Amino acid sequence: MHVDIVVAGGGAAGVSAAVAAARMGRSVLLVESGGALGGVGTTGLVPAFATFGDGVNVLSSGIGMEIRRQVSENIPLDRYWTPIDAEELKRTYDKIAVDAGVKVLFFTTVCDVLTSGGHIDGVVLTSRTGLYAVTAEVFIDCTGDGTVNALAGGAFELGNEDGKTMPPTLCSQWSGLDTSAYWKNDIPALLEKAIADGVFTYADRHLTGMNPREGGIAGGNIGHIFENDPLDEASLTEAMMWGRASMLEYRRFYREYVKGCENVQLTSTGAMLGVRESRRTLCEYMLSAADYFARADFEDEIGRYCYPVDIHIMNTDSEEMKRFHAEYEDMRYKPGESYGIPYRSLVPVSFDNLLTAGRCMGTDRQMEASIRVMPGCFITGEAAGTAAALAVDAADVRSVDVPLLQRTLVGHGAFMRAELLG
Repeated sequence: MHVDIVVAGGGAAGVSAAVAAARMGRSVLLVESGGALGGVGTTGLVPAFATFGDGVNVLSSGIGMEIRRQVSENIPLDRYWTPIDAEELKRTYDKIAVDAGVKVLFFTTVCDVLTSGGHIDGVVLTSRTGLYAVTAEVFIDCTGDGTVNALAGGAFELGNEDGKTMPPTLCSQWSGLDTSAYWKNDIPALLEKAIADGVFTYADRHLTGMNPREGGIAGGNIGHIFENDPLDEASLTEAMMWGRASMLEYRRFYREYVKGCENVQLTSTGAMLGVRESRRTLCEYMLSAADYFARADFEDEIGRYCYPVDIHIMNTDSEEMKRFHAEYEDMRYKPGESYGIPYRSLVPVSFDNLLTAGRCMGTDRQMEASIRVMPGCFITGEAAGTAAALAVDAADVRSVDVPLLQRTLVGHGAFMRAELLG
């Protein structure tokens, strides 16, 4: 098969990239290893969208807001956390991709990359029909793990100074919640009591908890799975099994300690792990914590975002919880504040026809913990797909006219600083 653009990974970034490129008349193949688009937001049951705006401006506009308007449409668009109905989101992703003319292949995984020096010639895919190669002019790595870049031999960074990554969570869905009673609880105090009573195997005090929806349904972003390697299938397998088993401890906690949860039932757990951190592709510019503090502007900006730096606890040590609280409070913005995202942070140093977006783009560890949420992925995915469409004829992502890219994004509804557009 030959197409103009191959997008690897069908999460929020991958869908946005594929749709943006296809709407510009390019032939696009979007490959996804699971059976649905949306990644952690659908297959992984992450229960809510993070903020789309900074309290003044809608930053994740364009394709991101187009999707948001179709999901949980009875909830105000400016709500900071928006509960997700995973089935509704799956259907929305399906429709937007099909309507744009994207060729989607589920149950398909990139297992190798064909290169000529610093140029990617094709990807080798594995699926029910076996192994086959797909060639293209431009490739976009939206795998979250930076798989295309890594398989091709590209440079990347991983984790903290010891190579350790944030613990993932196996998200879940629950029924039988009395929402009005639930919000009256002092959850941290109740959690401390349950830990003292020996309810939990691990004293995990970083409980992001339930995100209620209508009808007594709630999504659970509950529990951390420590010492996990997101790039090792044995470690991921062990994590999935422990995640499912640990839900019995949380079911006991909610039923016995939390008012409004006496009758909760666990209805499902995610079919994929909620991985928060993996490879970070080495790009022409690595967006950094210094940029976050500076509310940085860039001449090659493709958008802006504002979510706090959110590096979850690495272990159950009480000092680690203090570290989390201090960093999360220190690295958050006031209304109207945001940081710029340069195009160079989507351009890997190792190849001339590869772009990246979403969690595996070019950042340091702290900034990755801000941009990784779904609205951030919508912003960078749409920019990467638009840039790829402009780069097809030259098969070189460094040939993109950045002012043209910025004008094109704004024309499609994306947010941009007015001064960049004259």
